Amino acid sequence: MKRETLRESRPDTCCSSGCSVPVAQAAAASHPGQGQVYRIATMDCSVEEAEIRRALDAVPGIRSLGFQLGARSLRIDADTSSFAPALDAIRKAGFDPQPLEPADLAARTGSGAQAGARADEHGPGAGLTRMGFALAFAVAAEAVSFLAPDVPTWKATGMALAVVAIWLAGLDVYKKGLTALLRGKLNINALMSVAVTGAFLIGEWPEAAMVMALYALAELIESRAVDRARNSIKGLLEMAPETALVRAADASWSEMAASQVPVGATIRVRPGERMPLDGVVTQGESAVNQAPITGESIPVDKAPGSAVFAGTINETGELEVRVTAASANTTLARIIHAVEQAQGTRAPTQRFVDRFAAIYTPAVFAFALATAALLPMLTDSTWLDAIYKALVLLVIACPCALVISTPVTVVSGLSAAARRGILVKGGTFLEQARLLKAVALDKTGTITEGKPKLVEFRVWASSDESRAKSLASALASRSDHPVSKAIAQGLAAQGPDVQDFKALPGRGVQGVVEGEVILLGNHRMMHERDLCGVELESQLAGHEAQGRTVTLLASQAGVLALFAVADTIKETSKAAVADLRSLGVESIMLTGDNPATARAIAAQAGIAEARGDLLPEAKMQAIEDLRARYGAVGMTGDGINDAPALAQADVGFAMGAAGTDTAMEAADVVIMNDDLRRVAETVRLSRRTHSVLWQNIAFALGIKSVFLVWAVVGGASMWMAVFADMGASLLVVANGLRLLRPAAPVSKEA
Repeated sequence: MKRETLRESRPDTCCSSGCSVPVAQAAAASHPGQGQVYRIATMDCSVEEAEIRRALDAVPGIRSLGFQLGARSLRIDADTSSFAPALDAIRKAGFDPQPLEPADLAARTGSGAQAGARADEHGPGAGLTRMGFALAFAVAAEAVSFLAPDVPTWKATGMALAVVAIWLAGLDVYKKGLTALLRGKLNINALMSVAVTGAFLIGEWPEAAMVMALYALAELIESRAVDRARNSIKGLLEMAPETALVRAADASWSEMAASQVPVGATIRVRPGERMPLDGVVTQGESAVNQAPITGESIPVDKAPGSAVFAGTINETGELEVRVTAASANTTLARIIHAVEQAQGTRAPTQRFVDRFAAIYTPAVFAFALATAALLPMLTDSTWLDAIYKALVLLVIACPCALVISTPVTVVSGLSAAARRGILVKGGTFLEQARLLKAVALDKTGTITEGKPKLVEFRVWASSDESRAKSLASALASRSDHPVSKAIAQGLAAQGPDVQDFKALPGRGVQGVVEGEVILLGNHRMMHERDLCGVELESQLAGHEAQGRTVTLLASQAGVLALFAVADTIKETSKAAVADLRSLGVESIMLTGDNPATARAIAAQAGIAEARGDLLPEAKMQAIEDLRARYGAVGMTGDGINDAPALAQADVGFAMGAAGTDTAMEAADVVIMNDDLRRVAETVRLSRRTHSVLWQNIAFALGIKSVFLVWAVVGGASMWMAVFADMGASLLVVANGLRLLRPAAPVSKEA
């Protein structure tokens, strides 16, 4: 079966606000005696998650832990007696868990905006004002040192200014750094704490103050930049209005909070307003802009019976809509939830970088200690010079730029996909899509429209066309068979009354029209009644070879007309297959339809290989066969009867899944509309993401390497090291954010 999604513990690496995992939806509401959600304001990234996990390892009765780092929340499912010791263990680890009540959770759940608004509640630069004061005191300390370095009174004053600057900018750094050191862990807080303290003790107090202040400033800037990626889903949260105009029992209309509107209620949406909830149109006609949900650039016409989605824009006419989903379960809410959960998963490159950083940081720390101890013995450097170089190395050793290079890039890629109506359910699948060598495509609803249409009408012999249409429409409109419905809809003709109407299972229908028995049926019916001639058989064979279903209109005297019905290919399917081929990805059709129809549709779409008569289990086996032949294989289907094959494929794509729970659960990538071109777009985005990931890794390691060498030869100072580290961080963040700018599609958009 398909690889299991990895959710292993994260190694200790960097720890700063810039390293936070993107905003993830908060855990479910608490269940007394079983689960409770806590907000931990200073829980910023994976290192602190690991520390809390270790602190809770020894607490019995804990069943599960649910970390949502972006929301800074932790859900603990445990026995009632285990909560008190669990909270004590967390507090001893240096954190302050605050319980969230259900009302607080409702306000916070999924709120990337709120998380972003609270971005300055934590971290070394705790707010712009505090950081500004810290920087001012650091500059004052530098000025005192420069103007009166040898005057004892002024020196004491300068040291006091430096202490205030370090306290304002670095209080949280010291708290976290001390906790990490006591636990034998090295993170950015531990490195900065040691470096700044060491610089102060060897008499470099002005530089120590400036380093901490610059670090606070850089962290604040970096935090804001990373928040752009973390909160890129925030725009979706603002799409659905908070209130809805609801019809009461007495037929009056009143405004109500969208979260309070029950399923089944009727709401009114005026032109220019956004849909507050999912529903079905009961009255009115309008064009609705569905781009926020499906990525479609052209508004979709809506009429009674049409489905509408929360967050979409009603453009032209007033609509009355029957609500089909509560606000917490709308398609928009599920998209937000899925994207936020996907942002919390780690891609393969990210796991590699985390493992590398876990080795890299202690190695550089050991190198710094060796520098301090051995440099005076091996060269003519003084002990103070050697210690200073070692402290510079500690600052350079910060793995922050390296570690955040991957999550910010993956989050940007996930968000860019969501804006195009492509819901990727994790960084693993975003990365893996680039490896696809073949994509299996279901026919019905994926390559074709999934709805039979009348594609050809022809009168037979010397029959009257107008009368043939009238008779066929009269019979077809009385049948509920999909083929008959397609004929009635395609003819759109007014038919006479039908008497003695009968359905003939497996054959068609018949009735008495204007005193004459008229038949509307398939090839078998006409053959059994001996109404087929050589020419007609030839015509039927030609249509059937094209995958069409042929229905014949006949009287007792003979055939009057021929109707060819087919599940027509989508306008975008041929371009989608061409797009995949241009990327080096082969397309193969897998369908339960008969082989002749499969071959005909495949030829129209430009697909060289088609397999028909496949049951769901056979599609699974076909995926294995294709994997053996090509390598990584994707599967594209409707997410219901194709679910086994979707799960078996390396990457499963569910098509046309707006509002379909089954599709969202079965697939790794959900295409929110029926545009097959989104599959090639996903592969292209995956390749762009992979390229940016390795660019960022190269940037981070390259800058680190240059400054490490520079520090060893004596050219780099501590404040330069801070600028190098934060500059690298900002560079990789900015590069990762480029993915939010959509690339121009190869094929013309619908």
